[in-house]
Amino acid sequence: MSQDVLRRNNVNVIGRGKQPMLFAHGFGCDQNMWRFVTPAFEDDYKLVLFDYIGSGKSDAKAYDPRRYASLNGYAQDILDVVNALDLRDVIVVAHSVSGMVAALAAMKQPDRFAHIIMLGPSPRYINDEGYVGGFDRSDIEGLLDTMDRNYIGWANFLAPVVMKNPDQPELTTELLGSFCSTDPTIARRFAEATFLSDNRDDLPRVPTPSLIVQLTDDAIAPVSVGQYMHSRMPASTLKLMEASGHCPHMSHPDETIDLIREYLGGRAARAA
Repeated sequence: MSQDVLRRNNVNVIGRGKQPMLFAHGFGCDQNMWRFVTPAFEDDYKLVLFDYIGSGKSDAKAYDPRRYASLNGYAQDILDVVNALDLRDVIVVAHSVSGMVAALAAMKQPDRFAHIIMLGPSPRYINDEGYVGGFDRSDIEGLLDTMDRNYIGWANFLAPVVMKNPDQPELTTELLGSFCSTDPTIARRFAEATFLSDNRDDLPRVPTPSLIVQLTDDAIAPVSVGQYMHSRMPASTLKLMEASGHCPHMSHPDETIDLIREYLGGRAARAA
């Protein structure tokens, strides 16, 4: 079973440390997008990289639309990898929707996890009474409709909005390529599971100490979302990055590394 999981989720383990640091990519992405950040932690941690089923170089034949109709299916991917490698004291570095996915995984098996570092997370993307998620429901319905009608057009529209940082156009090109390499049907279902999710009621029950990292100009997860999460997650720390966009591990890796090191108590910094 463990070998099946490692192959299925394209799991790669690197690094020379003992404590596991698992990197969970966001919607439309894959593990390769962590490459600017991971070298900083290879000496001090056991780094675990994987792709969700349907993303990157995972085994697309293992994709089950019922399992991945909600974020719980993606949380199970994390747990499958953690259990297959028998990891404990895990630090999860999670981008975007994976912040809540990792939280759901930690709620199911809290004894496995030490920290969750969330980059641009959101428990709900759609505005609600007394809550600013960043999108009206009509915005999300329009996005999903565009994915159905013109997937390539949707990808060309969304990639620069997500990445920002036009001074680094190669990053937008990479994200666009990642969007376009994903099966459109799987991407559409992942988008629905992401953008229609509402995990606000789960926040007080997240048992794992968590760092919430928000960016100053993020079209996907505005600063108010981070403040909302921090106010409801009892073991959380909130940090606002100077970086803009929604992919700081790609556009601003040095600042991202510094924030992670600072949060983890400078252990990696002292060893460097």
